Amino acid sequence: MQAFTDIRALIIDMDGVLWHGDRAQAGLVEFFQTLRDLKLPFILATNNAGLTAEQYVDKLAKMGVTVALNEILTSGMATALYLSERYDPQTTRVFVIGGIGARQPLLDLGFKLTGLYETEPDQRAHLVVCGMDRELSWDKLATATLNLRAGAHFIGTNGDLSLPTERGETHGNGAILAGLTASTGIKPMIIGKPEPIIYRQALSLLNVDPAYTVAIGDRLDTDILGAVRTGIRSLMVLSGVSTEQDVAAADFGPTWIVPDIRDITEILRNNTP
Repeated sequence: MQAFTDIRALIIDMDGVLWHGDRAQAGLVEFFQTLRDLKLPFILATNNAGLTAEQYVDKLAKMGVTVALNEILTSGMATALYLSERYDPQTTRVFVIGGIGARQPLLDLGFKLTGLYETEPDQRAHLVVCGMDRELSWDKLATATLNLRAGAHFIGTNGDLSLPTERGETHGNGAILAGLTASTGIKPMIIGKPEPIIYRQALSLLNVDPAYTVAIGDRLDTDILGAVRTGIRSLMVLSGVSTEQDVAAADFGPTWIVPDIRDITEILRNNTP
């Protein structure tokens, strides 16, 4: 086990690490106070595209934590940024399955969003973007399917099959993607973890050498695998989805494992001269 040293920046997951649904994890306020006291920069990078950055700021504020907009990176934001670098927003139409967190970043960058059953040749989407949608409907799935069958490129904000909530573990966006793949035979390109795209964007925002950056997450198959693919160290908390048994059965793993963020707080404070 490596010593917890040479840490100059953190990339921190949210669901399962900082909270379960609307229930904050124990030690949340103390964890962030420690980061501020140590002047340790961070990006809160989540695969969850359900909320906007502004909404995540508000959610944390209700839990007693203050963060800035530029300290948050959602898979919805990462998707919009990635697409804007490869498609002209002014001429590219996008059909979105997902909430405001998937839609607003695309609108902010100038993409035109198409509506239900706008599938005629001059209306149909060039891209279908799918994020977690709490108002998923047959009509949305049908419109996405029609656009995909007509040649639209298929983009998933993330591929998480499950989502930890205060009620337990529910289905995630990956389940929606699987349904669309089953109906069309088309597999999506994934922007979120474990693909390195969102981690590379976070590293760019932090402007810190990757060798001194650590990713914190609760999912072995997304947070930790994404860090491995990006070439950065990782710390897995056991307060979310994955277990020590999962790590033992995998051919990759985190640099460190701790029970929850209270342990990270203690380690950071004890390692500070």
